[in-house]
Amino acid sequence: MAMAWFKRKEKGIQTATEEKKDTPVGLWYKSPTGKIVEADELAKNFYVSPEDDYHVRIGSKEYFSILFDDNKFKELDPNLESKDPLSFIDTKKYSDRLKQAQEKTKLKDAVRTAVGKSKGKNLVIACMDFSFIGGSMGSVVGEKIARAIDYSIKKKIPFMMISKSGGARMMEAALSLMQLAKTSAKLAQLSELGIPYISLCTDPTTGGTTASYAMLGDINIAEPGALIGFAGPRVVKEATGKDLPEDFQTSEFLLEHGFLDFIVHRRDLKNKVNLYIDLIQNQAVRAS
Repeated sequence: MAMAWFKRKEKGIQTATEEKKDTPVGLWYKSPTGKIVEADELAKNFYVSPEDDYHVRIGSKEYFSILFDDNKFKELDPNLESKDPLSFIDTKKYSDRLKQAQEKTKLKDAVRTAVGKSKGKNLVIACMDFSFIGGSMGSVVGEKIARAIDYSIKKKIPFMMISKSGGARMMEAALSLMQLAKTSAKLAQLSELGIPYISLCTDPTTGGTTASYAMLGDINIAEPGALIGFAGPRVVKEATGKDLPEDFQTSEFLLEHGFLDFIVHRRDLKNKVNLYIDLIQNQAVRAS
């Protein structure tokens, strides 16, 4: 057998060139605590770092695959896009930001809505994508959520909201803030008809999102370690003039203070959501 030409013992290099394997970009993930995990293993583990249980930020694509049976669903209002009604400009035009965000994320806006089967039962899910302008809530986000709730009402199907947002979209000013009232009014209609609404808060859930639909669930749940709050810790500290607890605005802090019903690990999410729906609809099967 021919000897590999690349073998320099004097430098301590023993691996033949043809045996060396480059690590593709994105093959490894490093959690904030320094734990390293293979991307494939991470995906198989519901995008949770197995060593430290850190819940990696994911978007609608991943949540839909976790919650819908066989990742089969029908997307609702997939082509709604934001306009620039105020001709807003900061460091760049809002219209340019929208175009760049769409090209980068392959999303139309910061929320996707869909209907499908979850453990064999119909479920409507609205899921926010933080990758699209920080998951900010503009007119299209509010409209898509409102339409998804209308679909739930029409079909009498439970509704689930997965929040992941930096808050209201400043480039739409008051139009963005109006979505708080709009979505809250729609949820009130859902409640009057007794159709279950599950709100899942993920990292981060802040600003106008927290001040509206994220905290209006029949049951409010969250992933471990998620940042949940209205104003940020720095603003709260300046306003109160007090030092804040170390775990301030985490899921665990909110659970302890009565703002959440429970914290759910991502691997248990599908089962826990469906268990709640069964219980609220009196469909729980007694153990024999």
